[in-house]
Amino acid sequence: MSTKFFLQAGAVLGILGVALGAFGAHALKPTLEASGRMDTFETAVKYQFYHALALVLISILLQNAAITSAKWYQWAGYSFLGGVIVFSGSLYTICFTGIKAFGAVAPIGGTLMIAGWVLLFLGAAKQ
Repeated sequence: MSTKFFLQAGAVLGILGVALGAFGAHALKPTLEASGRMDTFETAVKYQFYHALALVLISILLQNAAITSAKWYQWAGYSFLGGVIVFSGSLYTICFTGIKAFGAVAPIGGTLMIAGWVLLFLGAAKQ
């Protein structure tokens, strides 16, 4: 099973969330405020954190999951991870580069995050 992978992925996203959040609040604050991207950056960090915790939850659920629900939880975990990479990653890219075209990619990440929650629900229903 992927319990270790999802636990480690959640931990890494949490570490990076704290580091990026602190970096944004202090070192990048003037730049982000000048470009009007402080809200965008905070949204990226916030969703990264939510889904870091969701990955930790997936890891815990997988430890005791029946075979019928485990596959759903695994897909949920992969969806959460992909969603963070695409959604938060595109927002960070906008903040750091100013290239607004990356905003078109964010909904794909958001869709992956939503899919992850649906898959988590389905896994619970199969439990």
